[in-house]
Amino acid sequence: MSKDAVKSAQTGSRTGAATTPVDAGDAGYSKDLKARHVNMIAIGGAIGTGLFLGAGGRLHDAGPALALAYLVCGVFAFFVVRALGELVLYRPSSGSFVSYAREFLGEKGAYVAGWMYFLNWSTTGIADITAIALYTHYWSLFTDIPQWTLALIALAVVLAVNLISVKYFGEMEFWFAIIKVATLVGFMLIGIFLLATRHEVGGGTPGLGVITDNGGVLPHGLMPVVLVMQGVIFAYAALELVGVAAGETAEPEKVVPRAVNSIMWRVGLFYVGSVVLLALLLPGSVYSADESPFVTVLSKIGVPAAGDVMNLVVLTAAMSSLNSGLYSTGRILRSMAMAGSAPKFTARMNRSQVPYGGILLTCAVCVLGVGLNYLMPSRAFEIVLNIAALGVISTWVIIMVCHLVFVRRARADLLVRPSFRLPGSPATEITTIAFLLACLGMMWNDPEVGRRTLLLIPVIAVLLVGGWFGIRRRVARAADQEPAGSTG
Repeated sequence: MSKDAVKSAQTGSRTGAATTPVDAGDAGYSKDLKARHVNMIAIGGAIGTGLFLGAGGRLHDAGPALALAYLVCGVFAFFVVRALGELVLYRPSSGSFVSYAREFLGEKGAYVAGWMYFLNWSTTGIADITAIALYTHYWSLFTDIPQWTLALIALAVVLAVNLISVKYFGEMEFWFAIIKVATLVGFMLIGIFLLATRHEVGGGTPGLGVITDNGGVLPHGLMPVVLVMQGVIFAYAALELVGVAAGETAEPEKVVPRAVNSIMWRVGLFYVGSVVLLALLLPGSVYSADESPFVTVLSKIGVPAAGDVMNLVVLTAAMSSLNSGLYSTGRILRSMAMAGSAPKFTARMNRSQVPYGGILLTCAVCVLGVGLNYLMPSRAFEIVLNIAALGVISTWVIIMVCHLVFVRRARADLLVRPSFRLPGSPATEITTIAFLLACLGMMWNDPEVGRRTLLLIPVIAVLLVGGWFGIRRRVARAADQEPAGSTG
């Protein structure tokens, strides 16, 4: 890509991009996402199942020190999204980091990035439908309905919603995010009120005494905090959705910096603040992996209806996460299909400019998750969360590697970096990569699920290598046809 093309992209001139996109997979999309949509998609990505459901089990295992785990992982998550934001301003693409991997790491890099991201979101989708089923079981009316049935219904509903045009997707995610933010703010206000008035919660008085009288900040030692790290990384998994959404917004150079920069305070307020409040209101042992910690607290203060309302909200959050997952994989798979590294049908778009082929492929994997809910309903969420962590960590590592190559080329005057930059390069990227790989290694200390998940890495590697040999000729043919195929 020439310097002139880069400078043109930075100044917001999309004339050339509209006719000859660098990534053929970017052709055909509408630009209907507005600034408020992208901003709220960023918030929605930062607030999802990982907080609303996952925090309960992690508080039970790790205690109040979970807040520190969220903070540390949040800092590195911000570095990843900041690096991605810089790449987006250099060249907006609905293929996002897969498109950047193609440019900076070659087709093999894009192939690995795309399929690991697909692994991430398809298994995350399984986690989401599992969460939806668990939330629904909170109400006695649905207790007798099998978990797998509820999961299947949820998947069918969200699939139907996701095939609407991107404008309606953005609007739906906007309101989903509004609901999540309003609910969290409302819960935090209630929690602060309970603390200030020392109102009884579950038979005890909230405050620092809840922590000091129940083993302190590390009631079970440091190791449980270490073990939950990969789960905490999963909680931030959807933050990179901003990069995908930027390909369908008219002014990414204005929208993306604001969305990325606001992530840090959101992490501090919503994740760290919520966990600190939860730890001050009830002992960690009271929380459970089977129930949202917010529902636990509100039910304990003697207002059962409050628990019902919160459960409805977290059910909405899980639906939102599933909806976002189908959205992002549809775009990523289309970018790959146009380069020959994904099935041809995943490149297909409907009249509303929605890449329905990739969305349907993701749903097919989620159907396997329905089977998992049938066979192992009590372990389904934990199993897929760990597998999704492999996809999340590999995706983030690839983003940072792409950024390293990007900066190296900029220093060689091969391209121009935008003014919105990741600070501290290359130390920031290297430190982030080291931290992410360390989180991966920590899973070995969990013999029940984590260690078995790590043993899947050689299996995934063999499948990736075998898949590459199966499609490399098609990729080569697509590369030869790129000038013709990349015209919009």
